[in-house]
Amino acid sequence: MAERLQRMTGSLDNGFKRELKKLIIDECGLEMDPDEIDDSEPLFGDESALGLDSLDALQISVALKKIYKIRIGDSKQLREIMVSINSLADFIQPG
Repeated sequence: MAERLQRMTGSLDNGFKRELKKLIIDECGLEMDPDEIDDSEPLFGDESALGLDSLDALQISVALKKIYKIRIGDSKQLREIMVSINSLADFIQPG
């Protein structure tokens, strides 16, 4: 998957990444500014400053399906896609 992400361009679109950050903030009820989320920061796990959990991941995936018409197959794929804002942007806007 890493090779595939290197060829993608969603992570190069700062406006799109800001839109994704706003979506995450809104869906997860976070009280922060999108600029506080680093593009390469882990979204989940111990290293994440956001404190998101599996319920948040489900809420985000439902919103992504509704807004961007994408479907994430299973929890393994979800974990691969939602590593960071950059990886999420690359999945939605592959190039």
